[in-house]
Formats: sequence, C-alpha cells, structure tokens
Amino acid sequence: MTRPPRVGLFVTCLVDLARPQVGFAAVKLLEAAGCNVNVPSTQTCCGQPAWNAGADVLAADIARQVIEAFEAFDYVVAPSGSCASMIKNHFPEALAGDPRFEKRARALAAKTHELVSFLVNVRGITVAPVKCDAKVAYHDSCSSLREMGVANEPRRLLGSIEGLSICALNDAQVCCGFGGLFAVKYPEISARMADDKLADAEKAGAELVLSADLGCLLHLAGRAARSGRPLRFRHVAEVLADMNEEPALGETA
Repeated sequence: MTRPPRVGLFVTCLVDLARPQVGFAAVKLLEAAGCNVNVPSTQTCCGQPAWNAGADVLAADIARQVIEAFEAFDYVVAPSGSCASMIKNHFPEALAGDPRFEKRARALAAKTHELVSFLVNVRGITVAPVKCDAKVAYHDSCSSLREMGVANEPRRLLGSIEGLSICALNDAQVCCGFGGLFAVKYPEISARMADDKLADAEKAGAELVLSADLGCLLHLAGRAARSGRPLRFRHVAEVLADMNEEPALGETA
C-alpha cells in the first residue's frame, strides 16, 4: 500500500498571529485529502518582507532556515499564495550561487504549493462536501494569481458547495491595495484601491468576501470596518473546511 504523502504545512506569520483557525482549517482539509500533515515547530517567516525591502542577505538567511525545516517532506503547502510564491519563485533566486543551498532551494521550490491548488491539482479534490448559504465574492491575491497561477481552483471548489453562490467581480484581477509595504508607503492610494474592491464586491451582490491570502483579507476587512460597509471576510479554507461557526475577520463572539 502506498503511504500517505507527508505534507509540511507552512502556517505563515499572519495566520499564526492573526487567524490561527486558518491553520486548523488547512490541516483539516489536507488530512481529509489523505495527507499526513506536519507543522514544523522551527518554522518562522518565509522572508518575503525582507526580500521585498531589499534586505537580500537577511532573506537568504531565512530561506536557509525554511529549507532545513521543510526539505524532508514530500510537499510543502501554504494557505497563502504570497508565502508559497516566496518559497517557490524567490528562494532559488535568493540562494543562487550558494554552494550548499542553491540546489536544495530549487528542490524545495519544485514541491511547494498554495493550499487550494494543491488540493485540486495534486490530490484531485473537485468537490467540497459542505454547506454554506452565502453570496460570496472571491478575491484573487496578486501573488496567487500572477506568481502561482491560481485562479480556477478555488472557484471550482467553491462552486461545488451546497447553498453557496459566487458573485463575479468586474475587476477580479485588480489588486486590493495591500501589497505588503505598499500599503505603508502609499496609504492614500492603498485605501482607494481597497474602497474600489469593496464597492465592486457590493455591486456584485456579495455578502461575504473570500480569499486565499490573509494579508489581503485583513486589509479589506479593516477598510470595510472603517468605512461602515456590511461585508464579511473569511479565508477560503475556513469555508471549504466547514469552519464558519467562528466570527468572521474583525467580528467579536
């Protein structure tokens, strides 16, 4: 009998600090897909903030630590296109020329996946056997869409959920304005971009906004709260794992 694949779950900093239930949802989904899931206790950040800020040496140090923590697994899966992209697309670049880690970085990159695309494309999951009575808008994060090529997979699983209807956004491929340091360096532009995204969701008739990147969701949820919009926000893994009983982002019990 073939053994279950060993998956190292890269939890991400934002999930760990702001929304741990996304990590639990990811474990639930991966185990239901027949995986043996491990969460290495030595994992830290993926290094993307340092990489984007031009601190290449620090980013490379973090990349080495991540490689050592995860390279023994069959797959590395992250509930974030942003962090998955850092490992898959930028670790080889950050460690190019390093005689000890360049080859290992490429090997880790080859087996790193965003959560929903892993479920659909690697594990062959095409139906989410759950219920969710809601009109939802799905927001594609820039990293998931442009760097990881993930677009149809979350919509395919969401479209299989009983009671759920997907409201198509007019500008689905437009950034929400978060962009990590972009939101800090250009707050007025960032806020306007978030407002446009929220208005698009409301115009589409959505009541719940989903995404696979918590950074985008925190940005949009914060802006919605400050502007008095009634939209609610969840990570897509929470809905797919039928973990909707907890308050949405920004809500209290």
